[in-house]
Amino acid sequence: MKKPSTAEYPSDSFFAKYIDLVDTENVTELLRQQFTVVESLYKNLTGVQQDYRYAEGKWSPREMLGHMIDTERIFAYRALCIARGEHQSLPGFDENAYVKNANFGAQSQQQLLNQYGYVRQSTLALAESLPEEAQERVGTANGLPVSARALFAILAGHERHHLNVLAERYGLK
Repeated sequence: MKKPSTAEYPSDSFFAKYIDLVDTENVTELLRQQFTVVESLYKNLTGVQQDYRYAEGKWSPREMLGHMIDTERIFAYRALCIARGEHQSLPGFDENAYVKNANFGAQSQQQLLNQYGYVRQSTLALAESLPEEAQERVGTANGLPVSARALFAILAGHERHHLNVLAERYGLK
């Protein structure tokens, strides 16, 4: 799947922040590569590293992985709805409330990695099943117009953002 054009999302929105982090034209290949990077990074974390917070109120790497899983589920669902021609506006979500209510700390790193793998494989299967016209279809998510294809690019950029945070704030690469 190719990177979306700027006509497929508002260039002055938070969507653009994530799409700007996608430095390739092949979004599905980037999602595949990121899967390998995330899995490798998290498999090597100690229990202390998994639960470390660089500042009060910040998410731990374990919570960040849970957040990435939740976000992928939501954005893949949005992409599915839009690709299928949904006309209703799809709701936003409060990521902080989701993390707070998820209790990711009670799940093992392996449980979270398993979920991440299942969700990513499902996302890739969906992305690869969509014909070009479905990818380009625009709907409304979180009050903003966005194409199904742009949502997959947002996912890739969102994950890159969190990988950057893990490297810069947690020293994890």
